[in-house]
Amino acid sequence: MAPPRRATARTAALPPRRPFPSLSRLLPSLRSLVVGIVLIGLAAGAYVGARETSVFAVSELEIVGGSPRLKAQVRKALAPEVGRSLVRIRGGEIDRRVASIPGVQSVSYDRVFPHTLRVRVTPERPVLLLRRGSEGWVISARGRVLRSVRNVRVSSLPRVWVPKETRVKAGATLAPESGGLVASVLVPVVGTNFPARVRSVRAADAELTLVLRSGLEIRLGDSGDLRLKLAVARRILVLQGPGPVAAYIDVSVPERPVVGGENSQVEGEA
Repeated sequence: MAPPRRATARTAALPPRRPFPSLSRLLPSLRSLVVGIVLIGLAAGAYVGARETSVFAVSELEIVGGSPRLKAQVRKALAPEVGRSLVRIRGGEIDRRVASIPGVQSVSYDRVFPHTLRVRVTPERPVLLLRRGSEGWVISARGRVLRSVRNVRVSSLPRVWVPKETRVKAGATLAPESGGLVASVLVPVVGTNFPARVRSVRAADAELTLVLRSGLEIRLGDSGDLRLKLAVARRILVLQGPGPVAAYIDVSVPERPVVGGENSQVEGEA
């Protein structure tokens, strides 16, 4: 008979408890504090020096975007920035200097160290020739008066006529009733893949009508749902293709467009 097993007791040695570091050991040393303060002071001094000295003075204006004429106007307006430190350049000041240039929609800038200020220009988009008697002005998509036109016959932009008492000033923004609304209507048409050229625009009694170079009229009705109405008119023009031209396309109710002929009130429905 085997002898009974005896229970044995085993002990495990636990690692010694590490004392919690004192707060004084966690704090930076006096030497580290002094070095940090010195570095902050040097950085602040370097920043002030860069602002107040010619170390990073602007010696070159790089204008990107827009026509050569517009670039020259922007360069002239920003001439006071030459000689100023790049560190002191502020966007608000640049915006203020170019705000009076009619052809500029917006600007942005980059500091190119050590001496170049790069300015990106977003030009206004011309969409309309405003006519007042024999005078003419180019109008942007936002209704801003860009410039006057000496010879109105050479412009390929759509025309709209306003009364002689309408006040027009370069750089100003037209009220909706003075041509601003017509300019917004032409945004989806001018410079896009619209399949026909617009010769003029009529705006009377809250009714908008585009007159194409072919003589065909696109009757838009009021100013509601203009993009939808123009999309419907575009599709009808594409489907119609070359051939006899109808007198008008009425998309004032875009869900039920009407194509009218010369000698009939309604020739057919698209």
